Amino acid sequence: MAKRILLVDDEPLLIKGLKFTLEKDGYETLTAYDGEEALQVFHNNHVDLILLDVMLPKLDGIVVCQRIREVSNVPIIMLTAKGEDMDKILGLEYGADDYMTKPFNILEVKARIKSILRRAQPAGSNEDNKIIKVRDLAVNAVNRSVSLDGKDIRLTAKEFDLLTLFINNRGRVFSREEMLDAVWKNDYAGDERTVDVHIRRLREKVERNPTQPEFIFTKWGVGYYFTDRDD
Repeated sequence: MAKRILLVDDEPLLIKGLKFTLEKDGYETLTAYDGEEALQVFHNNHVDLILLDVMLPKLDGIVVCQRIREVSNVPIIMLTAKGEDMDKILGLEYGADDYMTKPFNILEVKARIKSILRRAQPAGSNEDNKIIKVRDLAVNAVNRSVSLDGKDIRLTAKEFDLLTLFINNRGRVFSREEMLDAVWKNDYAGDERTVDVHIRRLREKVERNPTQPEFIFTKWGVGYYFTDRDD
């Protein structure tokens, strides 16, 4: 079944070009031209990925991203004409998986979409052998789900990738550059502060008390690592 992408931008010509190119590559597309319409289309349809402009009429892209994140982990790539670092951090702060600055190369857009969809796709078939448990934290690599104390936790694609990187390399300290290389690869050209934002969000979700972590620790001046105090 073809993957379905929601295109959200108030520039009709941009939407037209993206729609033509992506459908030529076999994707299905839905479109919206303002924030309210984007939420309506999202809630009424199954969507595999969203290309979401930051500057939108009615509701801006940051608000749209935040509201979608309240109910879904669908991959979101933010689009903007702005290039300031704080805009990037703000977009990622509310749950975006990636960020692209206009004008962009359509080949890069397609490469980012393909990469994110590939990582978001469940892999494998033996679910029992794909569940990793650390005390009361359970990570299922098949359906990319996480639970703590038996309660489901919603993670974005990047947050899940970071957690599995940590949990499969317990005790190893990763620098920010190493995490960017391992999780973002060539998909993100921003700075290393992106990692700090994602780590903070991940801690808020998987730690009972983010200020007193049980799993994800900071190695000051170096980076982050995952461990279990009961090990």
